[in-house]
Amino acid sequence: MKIIHGIKIGGLQQKIFNLILIFIAALILVYTAVAAYQQKNLTTIVKEAGEQQQQAIAAASEETMEAVLDTSMLRTTALQAYIADDLFADVRTDVMTLQAFAEELFNHEENFSEHPYAAPDPANDGIPSVQMQHEHAVDPADSRSMGLVANMSEIMLAMYENSDKLSSCFVATADGCILFVDDRAGSYVSETGEIYSFEVRQRPWYRQAVQAGELIFTGVEQDAFTLIPGLVCAAPVYHNGELVAVVGADIFLTSISEYVRNTASQNGYLCVIDDKGQVLFSPREEGVLAVGLSKQTEDLRDSENRALADFVTRALRERTGLELIEIDGKPCYLSGAPMETLGWTVLSVVEQEVTRQPTEAMLAQYEQINADAVSQYEKGAKASVSMVLLLTAVVVLLAVTGALILASRVVKPLEHMTKRINALSGSDQTFEMEDVYRTDDEIEILADSFATLSRRTRDYIEENTRITAEKERLGAELSLATRIQAAMMPHIYPAFPDRSEFDIYATMDPAKEVGGDFYDFFLVDDDHLCMVMADVSGKGVPAALFMMASKIILQSCAMLGGSPAEILTKTNQAICSNNQEEMFVTVWVGILELSTGKLTAANAGHEYPVFCRSGNTYELFRDRHGLVIGAMSGAKYKEYEIQLKKGDRLFVYTDGVPEATNADQELFGTERMLKALNTQPDAAPTQILKNVRAAVDAFVQNAEQFDDLTMLCMEYRGKSEESEET
Repeated sequence: MKIIHGIKIGGLQQKIFNLILIFIAALILVYTAVAAYQQKNLTTIVKEAGEQQQQAIAAASEETMEAVLDTSMLRTTALQAYIADDLFADVRTDVMTLQAFAEELFNHEENFSEHPYAAPDPANDGIPSVQMQHEHAVDPADSRSMGLVANMSEIMLAMYENSDKLSSCFVATADGCILFVDDRAGSYVSETGEIYSFEVRQRPWYRQAVQAGELIFTGVEQDAFTLIPGLVCAAPVYHNGELVAVVGADIFLTSISEYVRNTASQNGYLCVIDDKGQVLFSPREEGVLAVGLSKQTEDLRDSENRALADFVTRALRERTGLELIEIDGKPCYLSGAPMETLGWTVLSVVEQEVTRQPTEAMLAQYEQINADAVSQYEKGAKASVSMVLLLTAVVVLLAVTGALILASRVVKPLEHMTKRINALSGSDQTFEMEDVYRTDDEIEILADSFATLSRRTRDYIEENTRITAEKERLGAELSLATRIQAAMMPHIYPAFPDRSEFDIYATMDPAKEVGGDFYDFFLVDDDHLCMVMADVSGKGVPAALFMMASKIILQSCAMLGGSPAEILTKTNQAICSNNQEEMFVTVWVGILELSTGKLTAANAGHEYPVFCRSGNTYELFRDRHGLVIGAMSGAKYKEYEIQLKKGDRLFVYTDGVPEATNADQELFGTERMLKALNTQPDAAPTQILKNVRAAVDAFVQNAEQFDDLTMLCMEYRGKSEESEET
């Protein structure tokens, strides 16, 4: 590269200059050669291309609209079904809670005193209140149950006030009385002050719940007093095999009906089909998808429109794809999603004509734009011919001058930039923006990018250093927490090498660094072995902290003496006294009398234990569950006894075993667990747990562990012959 009179020969400046000159010369030659030919034929080519583009736009637009409609309708339909079904799932949960509480009342009647109750008071109209009604021929004073069920007043009132879904909740006794909560006290009292009677046992929800023997949802029916349409979720309550009450909750459907009506638009609408195939909610006032009287409404599954009938039948069972079906003489796109709780389905309907409107509008606009463009081109082409010769001379002159200036303008800042970058060294220097780079073009952008990248690189290094140090600190703390938690549980085996009456082994594999499961076993005295299996709600560090507190409290209560039921009662009272985070723990406790083999156990909402008699196979023992620890202060627990013989085995576990999930979201389940246990039913406890864990790992494969996995196995061997002789 040489410099002559300030011009660099052979450098970047000359290359830019030569490139511009070559480009301009080539451009002039090409333009001159093809201008005449293009002027004659370009208009025809543009028109033909326009027609082809219109066809392509129409096809692509329709395909795109169908694809967008397919995705949006399926998601919208599924979302609407989920939202609607969530309402009924929440109500199911509320009713199950009332059922559990009522069963607890009747099963432990001796622990509860009679609670006061009152008839509807018009002064409470508009205020949530607890009220009592009864059948015409029933005297509530003779009811054996009202004073007892009135103990549910506070929980029913709290449930009603904390729910925006319930119109009322109630418990109806088998002798014709009903205790309920709502804010419509004035509806139950006549103008003369007489309280209306209520034929409790004649109501459809009462009869259906008793007949089914389990939780049910009624069909849509009118409220007995307000005549507002709604559903009732009800469940029977039994005591010693005898029906004692029916609990339930009302749901008014006015909000769903109003919401469905408001979905009507030019683009489509939603409608709800019940489990009988009838249109329950729809914004349509006429046609096959209009709402009619229940006795006159057609079952769409029996419709003469077989495509619609088949679609509705499938939509009640499963989520459908997007299908084109003729509705009232018009082709419409339909998608459906079931509401699993009630067996209903939500249909989304869009007329096919709607999808063609954007295409037609787009084609019309394109045709106008294309016509305008052709017209403008024809005018411009004529004007350009007369000016091309004059412009050619001017362009050549300007190009030479501009090439020299541009080459110098480009090269000078680039040279300075190169020197500055080469001068950078060390981690403390950064590339800074200077005036020489402020060229108002890509060079300035490039320099600014270098400066920004330089600053970000320095900031990134500093931030990465800080984050790395923080991760190392957190990793060290979690590792320490893992070791502390492991040390809290028995982990040295054999656990009692000097005791021949039993063999015991347990493992705990947390889903995260620390977990909420725990097991424990220890000798209360020389003849009693206490075994514990527990699962704290939640995961991670909070669950681990609650686990450690629960374990210490439970072990302390056990070491003070007492039966398993007493241990659970004391533990529950201690935890409930200061449980601000409202966490809970499920617990199975068993105390084995080593000299006799008598096992006394109690269950606080934990998984069923599994027993294996000597020479037989492992089987679930469906013991009676009490409330989980920490749920309610004052809860009582029942215990039971099982006589173990030499060679009998006990297996207890947390829900992480049966609820282990593979990549297809399939649960491991109790049956697979029992099959794994029975591959070697006579094996030692250590091998038993290895067999179960191997079966779980083979089932889950590469899926992420979702929950803590904890197991304990104990083999009762009885007193040895030497001990007996002694």
